[in-house]
Amino acid sequence: MTAGTGKSMIRRGTNLPRVGDFNESVILDAIRRHPAGLSRVELAHATGLSAQTVSNITRRLLDQGVARESGKQSMGSGKPRTLLEIVPASRYAVGVHLDPAVITCVLVDLLGTVLAQRSEGTPSGGDTDGVVADMAASVAAIVAESGADRERILGLGIAAPGPIDAAAGWVVDPPELRGWGRYPLRDKLSEATGFPALLDKDVTAAVVAERWTGVANDSRNLLFFYLGTGSGMGLVVEDTVLRGVSGNAGEVGGLGAACSTRTLVEEAIALGVLGAEYTVTNPADAQRGLERLAALAADGERQADGIIERLAIRIGRGVCAAATLLDVDTVVFGGPTWQLLADRLLATIEPMVATSPFVRATHPTTVVSTTLGEKVAAVGAASLVLDRALSAQPRSLLLG
Repeated sequence: MTAGTGKSMIRRGTNLPRVGDFNESVILDAIRRHPAGLSRVELAHATGLSAQTVSNITRRLLDQGVARESGKQSMGSGKPRTLLEIVPASRYAVGVHLDPAVITCVLVDLLGTVLAQRSEGTPSGGDTDGVVADMAASVAAIVAESGADRERILGLGIAAPGPIDAAAGWVVDPPELRGWGRYPLRDKLSEATGFPALLDKDVTAAVVAERWTGVANDSRNLLFFYLGTGSGMGLVVEDTVLRGVSGNAGEVGGLGAACSTRTLVEEAIALGVLGAEYTVTNPADAQRGLERLAALAADGERQADGIIERLAIRIGRGVCAAATLLDVDTVVFGGPTWQLLADRLLATIEPMVATSPFVRATHPTTVVSTTLGEKVAAVGAASLVLDRALSAQPRSLLLG
């Protein structure tokens, strides 16, 4: 696809002096979004940068080993143009997703491809320092397993349930993580692993994953509905991830509580669909009950299917309202609970979005499931690092 003519939206650069880091990120991002490669002429056209600026930047990227020349593109009777592509193994990032039921660690390359991963049940009891030590051990294990050069690992991203204090790097008494209270997770895990670290909400990490390596990397206006132990929405408007003042944008209040795994299992027990042996005392119990509920619904148990249908309607209404408010063109669903119920939920939600009088009819709205599976938030955590280090950050242009 010729740069600038397809759906991909590339940030424009600037030829003002003293903004080399920004322009380098613009070029790198443009190359990354075109796996087939781009020529220097196409890069200049796509980014608005001068041919000389593009030439200087691509030379630096080649010298750093981040990009490479990948072949020639014939231009008819003219001289063939040399294509540039990303070198995936030139840089890596680690992602850790702290979910109340399971902790997932991944190591990804520069394109977001998972090279190693590990998952363990989340311990209960509130021994936070012990959990961090286990996380650090898992990180060390996947780095060793992958064979990645530690010097090429840009850092570690952490995805955690809200609320968080993003600036301080603290989780703030997450409802399903009893005993955690206010805990400096970012700095503790950074110290334990030796990697610089970032902390963000799991739903925010998930939407970053979709922009970096998922099904929505061409969308500038995106809503990600995350359904796991809890639920929430990740939001992108005009190619910018919305985080809010404290990093907690996307909390969905009563909708989130009504869509939690615990709520679904408790409803099933109250209706007699599940027995008392599925009583929820911790997130792992809730996951076990939900798996049984999903199996019953798949086997045609009417009340079980009714619980899931009501869940779908609640989600559909919330998504339609948010899609209208933000005027998005893409809605992506994902998370551990979503993966378990995806086909059944989409069968109800997709027509709701398509026929909603509130979703703008001036453009199509794509409704899809993530292709990143249950590990979307962990991949997102790693993508936070890649995005921070390598994507064009307009704030870097601010003076002073």
